Amino acid sequence: MRPALLNPLFAPVTALPGVGPKMAPLYDTLLGEPGRPARVVDLLFHLPHGVIDRSARPRIADAPLDAIVTLEVRVDEHRPGPPNRRNAPYRVVVSDDSGDIALVFFNASARRMEALLPLGEKRWVSGRIEMWDGRRQMVHPDRVLDAAAVETMPPFEPVYGLTAGLGPRSIAKAAGAAVERIPTLPEWQDAAWLRSRKSPSFADALRALHHPSAAAALAPDAPARIRLAYDELLASQLALLLARQHMKKAAGRSQAGNGRIAERLIRSLPFGLTGAQTAAIADIRKDLAAPERMLRLLQGDVGSGKTVVALIAMATVVEAGRQAALMAPTEILARQHYEKLRPLAEAAGLRAALLTGRDKGAGRRAVLEGLASGDVDILFGTHALFQEDVAFSDLGMAVVDEQHRFGVHQRLALSRKGEAVDVLVMTATPIPRTLVLSYFGDMDVSVLREKPAGRQPIDTRVVSLDRLDEVVSGVGRAIASGARAYWVCPLVEENEELDVAAAQERFETLTQIFGARVGLVHGQMKGKDKDAAMAAFAAGETAILVATTVIEVGVDVPEATIIVIEHAERFGLAQLHQLRGRVGRGSGKSSCLLLYKAPLGEVAKARLETMRRTEDGFEIAEEDLKLRGEGDVLGTRQSGMPGFRLAVPEKHGELLQAARDDAKLVLATDPDLAGDRGQALRALLYLFERDAAIRLIRAG
Repeated sequence: MRPALLNPLFAPVTALPGVGPKMAPLYDTLLGEPGRPARVVDLLFHLPHGVIDRSARPRIADAPLDAIVTLEVRVDEHRPGPPNRRNAPYRVVVSDDSGDIALVFFNASARRMEALLPLGEKRWVSGRIEMWDGRRQMVHPDRVLDAAAVETMPPFEPVYGLTAGLGPRSIAKAAGAAVERIPTLPEWQDAAWLRSRKSPSFADALRALHHPSAAAALAPDAPARIRLAYDELLASQLALLLARQHMKKAAGRSQAGNGRIAERLIRSLPFGLTGAQTAAIADIRKDLAAPERMLRLLQGDVGSGKTVVALIAMATVVEAGRQAALMAPTEILARQHYEKLRPLAEAAGLRAALLTGRDKGAGRRAVLEGLASGDVDILFGTHALFQEDVAFSDLGMAVVDEQHRFGVHQRLALSRKGEAVDVLVMTATPIPRTLVLSYFGDMDVSVLREKPAGRQPIDTRVVSLDRLDEVVSGVGRAIASGARAYWVCPLVEENEELDVAAAQERFETLTQIFGARVGLVHGQMKGKDKDAAMAAFAAGETAILVATTVIEVGVDVPEATIIVIEHAERFGLAQLHQLRGRVGRGSGKSSCLLLYKAPLGEVAKARLETMRRTEDGFEIAEEDLKLRGEGDVLGTRQSGMPGFRLAVPEKHGELLQAARDDAKLVLATDPDLAGDRGQALRALLYLFERDAAIRLIRAG
């Protein structure tokens, strides 16, 4: 149960003055989630992103153009527009002892203007001054106030993200009311840490951000921002460590293999293992032999050989008399892992099978029977592996490929298909260090940074779309000499149907030039048609494969040496890096052409320059984090995995290790959060909606 103390913060925004039934849907659009209306806490965590400085109060003659100023003026004259011109502006001339200026209003009634700016009266007006027809004017002042009202006008006004229909003053007023509702909360931070950082309390930090005293008050390194970022990071690290504690507490099983199958596998490989692969295998074997459950992330750049590490790990589990499963996010990838690893597995005496949502009838039944009887050692498949009717004889290990979008609780759920299942999560998306701690803090991590011997560097070039004809001719010359090429079509406004239309159009254009040598693959094709298109390309029956980003992950055709990415400026860095990784997989010299449409924005230019400069996925990931932020880099925008609301990992990364160490210390001394600080930390977990972690404490 959430502590009653926090109830005022989890009340709907309609509990705030001025937020009635008419405004509620606008707040829901801005701050709510499907099925959950906006709450007071959502408004408190919707921090201003800037300020309007109304502190400058010059005389009219000294007021700068194009800057916001607040002027004390006398109302001299009203000049309504001619009666026969409905759209003519209404002008009010005002002055001080240094000169005059016209206030300009459109669609204004004389009655309203006379009430707002009575002749001969003193008023304060705030807004931006511009020149028109040689005279100074202020169009639609932001504020027109009398002497009493100007006393209450804040010199710095917060600027919030808005939605259509919701004005800045409404949201500022509601946020001010939300701040007043913050109850007296127990202090969950360590007293010494607060003193060393000169940190405000949680409530004072929110107050300082919603009522900023200057633009600098909102900076990521401002004390109030650091306080709230650290609160959120501590909640996140505490939740991850509680999940890990729960996982480790649940009895594991030692799965120490004798090495006979794994060694046979390693001897049969056509290449030697890299140092990083050898180290990762040693880590995994140590985890498997331990009596606790394994929960490990295997992070490797494109082409670093993760799947071989996973196969050797699965062989170790089979040596111990159990079964293993490898789950991939798409059918293409599951099938590809199966086809690539099955010959190696079978040569070493492992019995492998494939199960996807497409398998029906007798074939599916045979796989399920083999699984239940223990005749299948390793099962490859999609999330279909975890459906109700799939029963293993004795599942010892689940390998999850490319599911870095999984949250902690899905990871825990995966291991329920057997008794004390060890879990290995693989990703080919190099993840910056701060995000590994943020999202995978419950896991041990192995990193593969080396590429296997024989991998060729990829020549990456950035080419304007104006030279499309030259690119087509160049690809034509290459395929005439036996090369194979991917042609990736642009992302169209994150709309899969439009993406498919773009791919279809490019396919038709290239088919007119190269005939039946062009293939097409996209996400809306039936599974068997996709497989057929991929197989034709792999076999060399087609030489150019036009594709959407469906080929982004794991597609492996060593003979493909060219990739053309159209409208590369529309793709994120991680995605460009994944796509480029489709080539350079064999011994041939490979190239990547990034086609862009000019003119390029600064971020797009930086992105393409990074791609041209380096192939190091980890360097690219750090750069991507700077350019886009954590939600995009990890895909949390789409996945429902919790992103951060107050902490910005790319700006607050150095706080993360401190939060990690603090959380470890807390759980070492008070694993059930039962002491005074522990109770306060429970409130923190509920506040940042990491309360699932508290259920894990209860579950023991």
